[in-house]
Amino acid sequence: MELTIFYDGTCPLCLNEMQQLKRYDRLNRIGLEDINAADIKQRFPDLNVEQANTILHGLQADGTWLYGLDVTAKAWGLTGKHCWIKMLRLPVIKPVADKAYLAFARNRYRISYLLTGQKRCDTGRCNIK
Repeated sequence: MELTIFYDGTCPLCLNEMQQLKRYDRLNRIGLEDINAADIKQRFPDLNVEQANTILHGLQADGTWLYGLDVTAKAWGLTGKHCWIKMLRLPVIKPVADKAYLAFARNRYRISYLLTGQKRCDTGRCNIK
């Protein structure tokens, strides 16, 4: 895997994006790991699950970590889709985009409810509208 993404599988919008990424990941370059998995700490001892619950974490094949929108930009870049996301990493846009991302991450359950009608995926699966 070129990138392993650690996401919140109880968040409807987060889960929806991960499903989209995998659908476009035709070369199987992206691995997905739900931070709520019972064995996540055993399989990834370097992952701080509490931090990963506040900001998206990505582990690259070379062992370096990416966070937040850097993970998103890298992942979509690997699929060749949504190339516009790279613009969010431009120096003049990055600080604002990162603050907006952190606000989204803090409020992801409320935002998910507004957009999907579901606040959380209690069973580990969401029915995305």
